[in-house]
Amino acid sequence: MNDKLPSKPTQLPGNASFSCGPCAKRPGWDIARLRPEAIGRSHRSGIAKAQLKEVIDRTRAVLNIPDDYYIGIAPGSETGAMEIAMWNLLGAPGIGVDVLAWEHFSLMWQQDIVSELKIQDVRSFVAPFSELPDLSQLDGDRDLIFAWNGTTSGVCIPENFRPPAGKGLKICDATSAVFAYDLPWRDLDVITWPWQKGLGSEAQHGMMVFSPRAIERLQNYTPSWPLPKIFQLKDKKGVKFDFFEGITINTPSMMCVADVLDALEWIESIGGLPETLHRVKRNEAAMAELVT
Repeated sequence: MNDKLPSKPTQLPGNASFSCGPCAKRPGWDIARLRPEAIGRSHRSGIAKAQLKEVIDRTRAVLNIPDDYYIGIAPGSETGAMEIAMWNLLGAPGIGVDVLAWEHFSLMWQQDIVSELKIQDVRSFVAPFSELPDLSQLDGDRDLIFAWNGTTSGVCIPENFRPPAGKGLKICDATSAVFAYDLPWRDLDVITWPWQKGLGSEAQHGMMVFSPRAIERLQNYTPSWPLPKIFQLKDKKGVKFDFFEGITINTPSMMCVADVLDALEWIESIGGLPETLHRVKRNEAAMAELVT
């Protein structure tokens, strides 16, 4: 037996309730306060469909997402949402792909694009962990894949960064950025994130936001590779627009839906996005003071 193992911590966290992130649940979270009416019901029942649509509508309102952008609920958390975007949209004729990679997840997207989708025209701008690649080399006429905030490294894109304009789509993994940064929605075409990071809600589901340009690509381009059913946003009739009304690709957990509605309602109750941005800045200042 190793006698040098550290002893069990004696100081417990102030909030012992965590999501699967793991990120802390909202202050005062209590499972008994979740709205129970759709729990145990089919996700195709009227009350369940109404709650799924409510998640979309509240998300749009809290984050100030433009009215002409489309919002859907994806399976597989952030990983599922990002993979759905890449498998449906990348590889369009004459449009290469630029990838910014400097932490675990952005490196994962880069590897999938090269080894799984096997796209030939890929430029990878890779930087060491905790550093950013050179953003000045990006070409607006190429599709761009990047994370706004490195979940594993904490390094984020500068707030004044705007992807270069052009015919390429700007696809952003906003996992740890949504609710923490005021994202420039009009400069982005696909934005994805999970419920369990900024919201402290449960895992399993991801959010996808599509600009009109991304919808146009989805309508007019069909990838050369087969799409797993769980990735399919089109059928023989065209784009499945009901996906953007809360009709999910697979069966969602209505318990998780009740939980994310609770999180969104809490954000509204404290003052919405301005207050969450203020709290992030305050926490950043406290950490900076501690480090220095």
